[in-house]
Amino acid sequence: MTDPMLNPAIPSPCYVCEEAKLEANLQLMQRVQQESGVEIILALKGFSMWSTFDLVKQYLQGSTASAVWEARLGKEEIGKQVHAFSPAYKPADIDQLVDLVDHISFNSFGQWNRYKSQILASNVSPGIRLNAQHREAETELYDPSAPGSRFGILAKDLKDADLSGLEGFHIHNLCECDSFATERTILAVEEKFGQYFGQIKWINFGGGHLMTKEGYDVEHLIRTLKAFKARHPHLNVILEPGSAVAWQTGPLICEVIDIVENRDKIAIVDMSATAHMPDVLEMPYRPEVRGAGKANEKAFTYRFGGNSCLTGDAIDLYSFDHELQIGERIIFEDMIHYTMVKTTFFNGVEHPSIGILRKNGEFELVRKFEYEDFKNKLS
Repeated sequence: MTDPMLNPAIPSPCYVCEEAKLEANLQLMQRVQQESGVEIILALKGFSMWSTFDLVKQYLQGSTASAVWEARLGKEEIGKQVHAFSPAYKPADIDQLVDLVDHISFNSFGQWNRYKSQILASNVSPGIRLNAQHREAETELYDPSAPGSRFGILAKDLKDADLSGLEGFHIHNLCECDSFATERTILAVEEKFGQYFGQIKWINFGGGHLMTKEGYDVEHLIRTLKAFKARHPHLNVILEPGSAVAWQTGPLICEVIDIVENRDKIAIVDMSATAHMPDVLEMPYRPEVRGAGKANEKAFTYRFGGNSCLTGDAIDLYSFDHELQIGERIIFEDMIHYTMVKTTFFNGVEHPSIGILRKNGEFELVRKFEYEDFKNKLS
């Protein structure tokens, strides 16, 4: 069977979201909601491909935003619940958010007290972010509980705090973690902050629950959440994953435009790691390439180079059963979550198009970027 990603209707470069895989993820999340009694909302910071939101809103309870523009996107394209958290809000942010969101979490008591009267005069449910002081994320760059983190109130600073008016707690310390990390986090939060649960109505355990990853123990997650709700039946429990929603739902397709050699054979492609797959360099990690093996595992080994002027715009070594050819399609797997949202127009490299592979097998081109998109971003 011909690989659907080799469809000539798909331009290069292009992010392609596979509708059937996205819906399968959403259906699993719907099951978690139904069996555990929690609410799951989409973290827009991880997945903001709003052309898919007609599908997303059939299964999830809304969205969560990190800034005004995300909140507006969630309000306009998903509706339902809109939550917000930011390390700090400006007065102009609050003026807009009170008309966009249903729940808002503050990072400090300074921020809460500054906007308390305005929030209490609105229909928005306010919460405060807590620092779980419990580490589960493997990469410190993505660990909100790392020492010196700017996120959340420490347990010692909550003892004499005035919680009047606050209705919820927001905790986020996970990053692509399993259900046992969720369980350990919940127990740590109960130990440090459980004495205050009687004063609130809802608790948000953030994102990082990678429940759609193969091998994730979904049954254990459901048992863990049900047990928490049994201990605290008055609390509405919210999860806000981003990666899990779009996990393994589509690749970034590009093509080889030249091959050079300096120590390694280097296949230069028509996209940029730094501009279009930044986590590959920031995290860093080695993305999977369809049909490729590790270095020297197969007959022909190449390093991939991005088409920008950054020397470090290069990706790990991969091996193939055949010699790569100019014009050959390269398929970088799992590039829909936390990739599309981070792209830039650096160097004016052609920005990947965005498309959807529909359940019926047809490809729909949703967006092709033009020179004017690059120009208008800069002045």
